[in-house]
Amino acid sequence: MKKPQWLKKERMRAVIFGTDTPAGRAFDIAVLVAIIVSLVILFVESLQGLPPAVKQIFKILEYVLTVLFTIEYIARIYCAESRRGYVFSSWGLIDLMAVLPPYLAYFLPGARYMLVLRSIRFLRVFRILRLFSFINEGHLLLRAIGKSFHKIAVYFLFVFVLVICLGTLMFIIESGQPGSSFTDIGTSIYWAITTLSTVGYGDITPVTFVGRLFSAFIMLLGYTLIAVPGGIVTASFINETNEPVKDGHCPRCDAKVRKQDKFCSQCGEKL
Repeated sequence: MKKPQWLKKERMRAVIFGTDTPAGRAFDIAVLVAIIVSLVILFVESLQGLPPAVKQIFKILEYVLTVLFTIEYIARIYCAESRRGYVFSSWGLIDLMAVLPPYLAYFLPGARYMLVLRSIRFLRVFRILRLFSFINEGHLLLRAIGKSFHKIAVYFLFVFVLVICLGTLMFIIESGQPGSSFTDIGTSIYWAITTLSTVGYGDITPVTFVGRLFSAFIMLLGYTLIAVPGGIVTASFINETNEPVKDGHCPRCDAKVRKQDKFCSQCGEKL
C-alpha cells in the first residue's frame, strides 16, 4: 500500500528542515561539508599557474555541487510548510544566493566568485549544534541595531557633510601649490574620507605647513567620531538585555525563557 503524498512531504520536511532526528542532523552536516568543499574549490581555483587538468577537475566538481545545491533548494521549496514564506524568508534568500552565482556566470563571468556567499550558510551550525543561546543573542544584537538605525543614519549624514566641508577646505589650502596632489574637490573629499576614518593610504599628502596642521586636526577628529556608532549600538544593546524576564516557560521543556528570546536555550523550541 502506497503512503499518502502528504506523509512523504512530512518526512522530507523533518529531514531537510529539522535537526531533531539523526537523518536531519546528517543532512545539515552533509550540506555544510558540501559548502566547505565548494569554497575550497573556489579559493584554490583562483590561484595562478594551476595546470589545465586540475582546473578542469575543479570545474566538473563545481558543476556537480551546483546541481546538488539546486536540487536541495527545490526540495526545500517543495516540502516547506509555506512555500512563499520560505522563499522570501531570510534563510530562503540566503539559500537562493548560494545557488544563483554559477548560473549568473554565463552572463557575468565574474559572478561565479559570488559563490563565497555560500559561507553565510555556516550560520546553520548554531542550529545543528543546538547553540540556541547564541541565536538569541544574535537576535538581540539585530534588534539593537534596528533601534539605533535612525540615530546612526543621522550620524552618517553629519559625517557625509563634514567630509565635504573638510575636503573643500583642504582644496582651498593646497590647490595651486607646487607638487600638490589636491587637483580638484573630488580628490580632496576622497583624502578627507581616508584621513577622517584614520585609514590614511598616503597616496595624497599635503605639502604646506597649514595643510599638514589641518591634516593632523582631522586625524585626531577621526578618533572621536569612530567611537560614536559603537556607543549608540552598545547603549541600545544594553537596554535590550536589561528588559525584564518574561514570566513564562518553554512549552516543550518548561525551562525559563526571557521576553526577547526567539528560541529556548535548552531544547531549541521556537517561542
